[in-house]
Formats: sequence, C-alpha cells, structure tokens
Amino acid sequence: MTRETYLKRSLGTLAKRIKESRVLLVGAGGIGCELLKNLLLSGFGEIHIIDLDTIDLSNLNRQFLFRFEHIKKSKALVAKEVGHKFQPSAKLEAYHANIKDSQFNVDWFATFDVVFNALDNLDARRHVNRMCLAANVPLIESGTTGFNGQVQVIKKGTTECYDCNPKEVPKSFPVCTIRSTPSQPIHCIVWAKSYLLPELFGISEDDSDEFDHSQDAENSDEIENLRKEAQALKEIRQSMGSNEFAQKVFEKVFQEDIVRLRGMEDMWKSRDPPEPLDFDKLQEESSSIGTTISCNDQKVWDLAEDFVVFKASLDHLSKRLKTLQDTAKSDVKPILVFDKDDVDTLDFVTATANMRAHIFKIDPKSKFDTKQMAGNIIPAIATTNAMTAGLCVLQAYKVLKEEYDQAKMVFLERPGVRAINSDSLQPPNPNCPVCSVVHGRLKIDPKRATLNDLVEEVLRLQLGYGEEFSLTNELGTIYDPDLEDNLPKKLVDLGVQNETFVTVIDEEDDQPRVNLELVVLAPQSSESAEEQRPVSLEAVPDIPRKPRVSTPISPEPVNGTGTRKRDAEEAELSNGDHPTKRVAGMSIEDGDGAHPIVLDEATGGAILIDDD
Repeated sequence: MTRETYLKRSLGTLAKRIKESRVLLVGAGGIGCELLKNLLLSGFGEIHIIDLDTIDLSNLNRQFLFRFEHIKKSKALVAKEVGHKFQPSAKLEAYHANIKDSQFNVDWFATFDVVFNALDNLDARRHVNRMCLAANVPLIESGTTGFNGQVQVIKKGTTECYDCNPKEVPKSFPVCTIRSTPSQPIHCIVWAKSYLLPELFGISEDDSDEFDHSQDAENSDEIENLRKEAQALKEIRQSMGSNEFAQKVFEKVFQEDIVRLRGMEDMWKSRDPPEPLDFDKLQEESSSIGTTISCNDQKVWDLAEDFVVFKASLDHLSKRLKTLQDTAKSDVKPILVFDKDDVDTLDFVTATANMRAHIFKIDPKSKFDTKQMAGNIIPAIATTNAMTAGLCVLQAYKVLKEEYDQAKMVFLERPGVRAINSDSLQPPNPNCPVCSVVHGRLKIDPKRATLNDLVEEVLRLQLGYGEEFSLTNELGTIYDPDLEDNLPKKLVDLGVQNETFVTVIDEEDDQPRVNLELVVLAPQSSESAEEQRPVSLEAVPDIPRKPRVSTPISPEPVNGTGTRKRDAEEAELSNGDHPTKRVAGMSIEDGDGAHPIVLDEATGGAILIDDD
C-alpha cells in the first residue's frame, strides 16, 4: 500500500483536509527541520518555509536536513530541496528572507490554514503571534531548551496568545560592574554588546535606558565619570569613516579609560589592576595576520588576532552605517544593532570583549562561545526537537478539525514524573495588550497624510476618542496629549508606512476602550484624487470598553520591610503597554561554568527558545 493509503486509513476524512491545506513554517532550524519532515510524511499538500539564516557547521549535529556541502547556503532553500525527497508531490515554497519584511503582510498570513513557529528569538515570535492574530489564523508555537520543550496552540478569541503572560524581568548588572570592575567573561561581552556597540553605532547611553543605574546610588562620582566617557565616544563618532577612527576608539576605551581606572587605587586593593593596551605595539605584532582569522569561530583568538578583527569589523560597520545614513528617507536616525547572525556585529563584540578581558586578566572566549552568550543561545538536543515537532503535528490535526477544546498546552520535562505533560488551553487574558485588541485597516496617502489628519479626522471625529489617548508604532510613542510637536509631520516621516501597525491606546480614567490596532495601507503610487481624504478607515470598527476592575476591600499585603508588594509585571505593563525600559542584564549560574540566559531584553516566559 502507498503512504497515502495508510494516511487515509489512519486519519479518515481528515487526510483530505490535510492534503488540501496550505501551511506556513517559520524557521528551518532545529525544530523546523524535524517539523518539515513530519508535515511532508503526514501528507500536508502545500508548505511555505521561511528562514533568514544560512547553514553553519554547528547546525549539522541536529538539523538533519543539512550536510557539509550545504554550509553557507540558505536554510529555507536547502530545506525545500531536501524536503522534496520525502514527498515529491508536495508543493514547497521557500523564502530566504526575514518574516518581518513588509512583503509578508497580514493579507499574506491570511492565506494560510495553519502557521507553525519554529523560531529562536523573542522578537520574531512576538511578530508572528501579532500577525496571526491580525489575520485570524491559528498559530502553533513551539520551542525547546535542552531537555525541555513546549507546544502551544494559539487562536484569536479562543486561547491565550504568546503575549498573554508577561515575560519575566531578567537580572541586571550594576553599570559599575560592567564598565569598571568586570570579573567574568560575560561582563566583558555585555560591555561590548550593550555599551560600546550602541555608543559607536546606535543610541548613546545619554539618550536611552540601556543600563540600570538603580544599584549605583552610592557611586555618583563614578557614574558621572562614566557619563563623561560616553560623551567622549560621541565626539569620536564624528570621525567615523576616517583612517584615524579605529585608533581613536582604541586609545579611548583600551588606554585612556583604563589608565583612569588604574588611578582609582581603592578599587584594586584585593585584585590586580587592569593593564592598558598599546596600539602601536599591537599594530606591529598583527602585521602578518589576515582578516580571514575571523572565519575560525572555534578558536580562541590571541590578542593580536583580536586586534585585527577589531579593526576590520569597525571598518565594515562604519561603512554600513554611513550607507544607511546616506540613503535614509525619513526623519528616523538609522542605527546598527547587535544580531548574533550578523557577522560584523558578532566580530566586533567578540574582539572588543576579548581585548577588554585581556586588560582585566579574564579568560577570553571564542567567537562561537560569544555568539551563544551574547545571542542567548542555549544548546539544543536533537531528541527534544524531534519530540516537539511530533507534538506540533498532533496539535495541528486538532486545529484543522477546529477542535480547540481538545487541543492542549504540551510540555516536555526531563525532571518530571512523566516526560510529556499537558494542560488545557487557557482563554485569552482580557488585559493582554496584543490579543485583547480590536483590529482595523487604515488607508493613508503617503504624500499628504499627517499625524494631525489621523488624530482629528479619524480618531476624534469618526471614532469619538476624547483628549486622553496615545499612538504608538514600532518606533515608540508618536503622539500623546503631551507630545503635540509631531502633529504637523507626515505619517511616513514618523515610521507609519505600508503594512506597519499603529496602536491607539485609550487613556481615559473612566472605563477606557480596549486598544485599537490599525494595519496601515499606504500604496507608494497613490492614484487617489486630491479631494479624497488623506487618511480614512476601510471600515469603522466596534471598539468595546475594557472590563471594570474590582478594587479589593482588604488592604494590600506588606513585606517584611513595611513596603507594599508589587508584581514586577504590573510595574512594567501598566496601562496594557509593553515594557519600555531596557537593562543590560543576564541571569547566570554561579561558578566558572556560567551560562547566559538573558542579555538586555525582557525575555523568558513559558515558551522557551530554540537553537539557531
């Protein structure tokens, strides 16, 4: 008998539904490879695969679709090629692209029957969750870490979504530990990733909350010195692109700052003082070393090799930022941010962290280890990935039959009594800022539409909003009652572009409305007549009020110090908004074998992170 015959006998009428279904697989890594194989062998007729990453040597031990000859090739394209061998009759489409690209809009998501998430980072997970909710498409979320795994079915209005449960706030390091007295490799990596890289190519600490200074109240003098350092780096940025740029950065962070720290003798009574580096000496020692050394990611580079990679990555990043600045079409200032899969930023963080580690007599790390620590990668286990992928398909059967009452939240737990445990799916959190929203479509003429048009003609006139509300998008808050300077600006200059989201947050004191999330439709070639409105709604949505929150009569409990207890998530998620403060933090284990969990975003939560 053919495989199709077996499927019909096993699944009955569901086999036909599976064959006719159109599904999206986001991620072709550890779980994604296993999941693609399972979907093909289960008879799924049309599968679209998307992944931005390329195949690395470190992937081959568990991402079984890939072989040595595939290294440096697109994961999605190779997965499609190899996947056809499992089911030649299946229709496979592959995209070597970022799922956040504008081409993958809400309408595109709406063409699928089921979406599978097999991702390795929190930001992309949240994006897919949001898009599936907007498109009203069921999402099967999955993730693994070590021996643990989890599968969750998400359906708008029926189950809780990925963001219904706030993620735990990570531990943060005091800024003085990171910037003045590092004692572990992770301190140097956080310094390079969350301080030096943003100061040179991103948002200066003077303009952001990148570091948590709350534990440094007693070190006000030192904090002031560190702010002066940041100002000096801002001035050095002006020489970016010149032949002297690398030397100026080097002399500032590896010589002048270190000499200043050595002068603070009280810091070094119980430990060796740092030793500054010499630019000319390293220039001479590294003269015969080529930049190809950065390709050897398993080797712990020596100081001269770090110096070569430092200069090369600094040059590459400078040229990239200059190109972005020259081609920027909006008022938003372009920046570069760390990405564990970006060669230049990873080279920069590895080299600068190792050079700083040498100064403070700390063991350096290889590029491979740095990628794991800075990128929050927890080693994966192939067996866990395989089990998780199998559970995804079983849950997909229930989704296709629309039996959401039978679907489960499934856990893999090594220390548990049973390896596989499950729980019933929970209903949506009524206060979730992502899924307890109303969706609408906003048409704008990008040549004419201003923020004032949106606020006055649509939100106040058509939808009846009062004075107290705010507007946010990917760039942050673009309007609130105290931020009226943006009103005359064009929406496109505020980051409101085609296929992006704008969220309206009602801030009235008396039973405000739920958040309104608007998908922006802004065709570049507008054919509308001048008399047509520059901003309009495709349809006027019905926006209900938030449920009233009953106030408890009994007083709040107090802790041992006499202060009120307050849940961290309430402090961070007040008014239904996402946390805006970022800290340079990391949860670690004690001892020499420290393992990073979180760097600088509020990550964590029940659904864990897969490998890359």
